[in-house]
Amino acid sequence: MPTDAADFASYRFSTRDLPERIRLPLWREHFGRCVVHADIEPLSNTPIQADASLRTIQGLRILALKGTSMRFERSRASLADGDDSIGVIFCSPGRSRLSQRGHDVELRAGDAIAILHSEAASVTYVDGLQLGLAVPRAELEQRVSGVESLVMQPIGRRKEAFRLFAAYLKSVLKARALTAPKLRHTIVTHIHDLVALAIDECPALGESSASAVMAARHNAALDYITLHFQEPGLSVQTVARCQGISPRYLQRLMASSGASFTERLNELRLQRALELLTGSHGGSQRISDIALEVGFSDVSHFNRSFRIRFGDSPRGVRLARKVAS
Repeated sequence: MPTDAADFASYRFSTRDLPERIRLPLWREHFGRCVVHADIEPLSNTPIQADASLRTIQGLRILALKGTSMRFERSRASLADGDDSIGVIFCSPGRSRLSQRGHDVELRAGDAIAILHSEAASVTYVDGLQLGLAVPRAELEQRVSGVESLVMQPIGRRKEAFRLFAAYLKSVLKARALTAPKLRHTIVTHIHDLVALAIDECPALGESSASAVMAARHNAALDYITLHFQEPGLSVQTVARCQGISPRYLQRLMASSGASFTERLNELRLQRALELLTGSHGGSQRISDIALEVGFSDVSHFNRSFRIRFGDSPRGVRLARKVAS
């Protein structure tokens, strides 16, 4: 797979700044017919509003949509584009309804479903954020037996494989990792593997599946640590329990990124402490209170760790900022 910058494209469309009289025609023509190859029908009497983004890369397309309720119809005429990819659609949060092959399914927050882009389908966006992926059929057929038998089967948010996939995708998009040429091939391969795991209980995956699962679990653990690092009692055991893995496995995941659990945790805490010390209100807060706020229960340990990390004591950093200002 090529990895140069030209292989990644991002397209955005918003009706926010468009005059009301041309919103719907432009939305239908430029986004509906030209970008997603579908007919769009608004479902409310209010003026249509839509914000959409499409990211494309070899082996993957990612579409995000938010706006007023509308229906996307991929009719038989639209199938002339030859797109035979497998689509995975999920709501986070919100509701959508899908119809294909005589089946009608309603998705609620956190649910997902796979559809065939090579067959007529209807997707009704109701509210919330709808996210869709398109994965080449050939890639999934290498990993899953009987792809067609797995479409239009809701994937519940409680399924662990799907939770890993959703968390991994969220992390990739948040970090804008697909814009990094050297990471694209690995990320796209991971997503192919994780989609296969999500739609099939027993996918015929190769060795890369272990790498994909490890990457997804690692990202999920990092997200949890980032959200909870200020809790004084946060430990390997706590994070591992919340992620449904063993402490030893979590330590292996952390080590694979070059930083241990403790190193990652302390870095987040020290960076937050630095922000508090140098921020607009840093001069009025006691250093001991800052240490406790960022998760250090021992002020002496905080002072030593801060000096090692930044080359000066918390007090020295605060004084230097006052002199500079």
